[in-house]
Amino acid sequence: MPKYLVIRFSSIGDIVLTSPVVRMLKKQVPGAEVHFLTKQSFQSVVANNPFIDKVWTTDGSLTDVLPALKKENYDEIIDLHANLRTWRIKQALKVKSSTFNKLNFEKWLLVNLKINRLPATHIVNRYLKTVEHLGVQNDGEGLDFYVDDEVKSNQDIFPVSFHKGYWTAVIGANHATKRFPVPKWIEAIKAINFPVVIIGDKNDFAAGQEIAHACGGVVFNACGQFGLLQSAAIVSQAKLVISNDTGMMHIASAYNRNVISIWGNTVPAFGMIPYMPSIYSNSFIVEAKEVGCRPCSKIGFAKCPKGHFDCMNKISVSELTEVANRFLNK
Repeated sequence: MPKYLVIRFSSIGDIVLTSPVVRMLKKQVPGAEVHFLTKQSFQSVVANNPFIDKVWTTDGSLTDVLPALKKENYDEIIDLHANLRTWRIKQALKVKSSTFNKLNFEKWLLVNLKINRLPATHIVNRYLKTVEHLGVQNDGEGLDFYVDDEVKSNQDIFPVSFHKGYWTAVIGANHATKRFPVPKWIEAIKAINFPVVIIGDKNDFAAGQEIAHACGGVVFNACGQFGLLQSAAIVSQAKLVISNDTGMMHIASAYNRNVISIWGNTVPAFGMIPYMPSIYSNSFIVEAKEVGCRPCSKIGFAKCPKGHFDCMNKISVSELTEVANRFLNK
C-alpha cells in the first residue's frame, strides 16, 4: 500500500486548490494512503475531506511534527508549497519527493516588469504535474470542500425574504488592495436588488454594516458571525457568489456556484481564477484591464502603492451587475 504525504501549509484558497491532487491520488493510485500536512490554523479546511486518511498539523516550527512524520515511512512526499520548511521536511524524511514549481521568477517578471512569461494554465493543472508520474490523470471533477454534517446554514437566522433564495457578497480579503471598495459594493447591491448575505470576518463587520445601512432590508450582514465552515455552508446554497480574489471564491467554485470574481492588484494570469468542471463553468471575471500598474504584487498591500487604487476604482459596476442579474434571473 503506497503512502503519500501531501504538503500545503496555507492559505485557505491555496489549500482548496490542492484538493484535486488529494482526490485523484486516493481514487486513481491503487491502495493509496494519503496524509496531508498543513498549519494548525487551517486544519478545518481539510479536516472533513474523505480522501485524506490522516491530517497532520504544525505550529510552523516543525519540531512538533517531524518526529512523528519520520515514523510513517512514506513512499513519497508531494510538496505543493515548495518553501524552506518543506525542504527541511524532505531532508529529514529522506524519501522520494515531487515538488510544485512556483514559477517565482516568472511572477517577478510580471509584477515588476509587466512581462508575462507565465504558462496559460490553471494552478490546479500545475499542481497535478507533481503526480503525473504516478499515472494520475485529471478527472475533470473540479475542486472539493467538505463540511461536517452538523454544519448547516441555518436559514432561520435570515429574514423570510431570504428563504426563497439569496446571493452572497464576499467583501473581505487579507490585503486591502484585493478588496472591492464599499461604495462600489453599495452601488452594485442597489442595482442587483436581490437578497444578499455579506460574508467576511469580524474585521469586515463595520464595512458590512455600512453596506446594510445604505441598502436596507435586502442585505444580511453575516461578517464575523460565522466561522469558515458555516460561511462555506451559506455559500454552498447561494444562487450567485460575487467575491474578491479570496479563499471563499475557491470554496464557491468547489460547490459549482455561479461566481463573479473581482480582481484588483492581482491578475487572472497568476492562474488562480475560479476552477470548475466545464459543465459548471458559470464564472465571470471583472477587472480593470486598462490599469497599467497591475499586478503590483502577487499577494497584496495594505494600501495602493501609487495612492490612486485605480485597479478597483475603475472597475465597471454596470458590467458586474449586468452579469449578476443575468445569473440570478436564469
